[in-house]
Amino acid sequence: MTNHPPDPVASSRKPDWLKVKFPSQEEYFAVSALLRKHGLHTICRSAQCPNRTACWSEKTATFLILGDVCTRNCAFCAVSKGTPAPPSPDESAQVAEAAAALGLKYVVVTSVTRDDLADGGAAQFEAAIGALRARIPGVLIETLVPDFQGAVEPLVLVLGAGPDILNHNLETVESFYPRIGRPAGNYRRSLGVLRRAKDMGATTKSGLMIGLGEAEDELRRTLGDLRQAGCDLLTIGQYLQPTRNHPAVVRYYTPDEFRRWRGEALLLGFRDAEAGPLVRSSFHARKLYETMAAAQDSPCAT
Repeated sequence: MTNHPPDPVASSRKPDWLKVKFPSQEEYFAVSALLRKHGLHTICRSAQCPNRTACWSEKTATFLILGDVCTRNCAFCAVSKGTPAPPSPDESAQVAEAAAALGLKYVVVTSVTRDDLADGGAAQFEAAIGALRARIPGVLIETLVPDFQGAVEPLVLVLGAGPDILNHNLETVESFYPRIGRPAGNYRRSLGVLRRAKDMGATTKSGLMIGLGEAEDELRRTLGDLRQAGCDLLTIGQYLQPTRNHPAVVRYYTPDEFRRWRGEALLLGFRDAEAGPLVRSSFHARKLYETMAAAQDSPCAT
């Protein structure tokens, strides 16, 4: 059976709350120049993130390691697909230098999926964490990792380097995995990544995109699956169609609906959640971490 993308809806025009302004802030262009100087990629640019203007204007960025070519062909993603180049031995040092130049105290490091590498790129994550800690004392580090094809050893390697947050995106409801170009079994594989990381003592985080046509009961069940896997933090954002060759948006959720889903997530026991039309995996990442840490340190915390 072939799974086709959903047909475009009649009202495909983006609502006003999804419109973003063209960058004009000096800081935005300074970040862009700095990344070019160090030969670095960001998921902000490679995945056409709608928050790029806001984040770069505030001198924040999510570093994309292991190049900018992915070995998988997920139907929803704007990142380039194909045969990637070998990992750069200088990449970790360049990430650390760029983060230091930006004055970052909270750094998000993610990667393309590298199924061509025996460890899935885990050693490069380990090296990036080590370089950041050596260059920026006291830095907080969030790693947004792929599923490493379900292998345990790469996850152990990354967690052994001591990231403050282990993020792995579930992306969508289980029934939609074939629709986004992923085998149905990968849903449970991703939950397994989060569960193993939690069992190893990590603070875990995941993200969902909605608007592909998921039913409310499916989304609610997905939130429950994440909680059963021990997931601590959650982001929920609107799916946006990168090109006409990607699955169409079936529904645009309103800001009020996103607030309702955040409330449901908190009631389920997530330690904090960020939900909104433009929310992405690393949106307000430092804020989520600090809110969770503050609650944990509170005398009223249980």
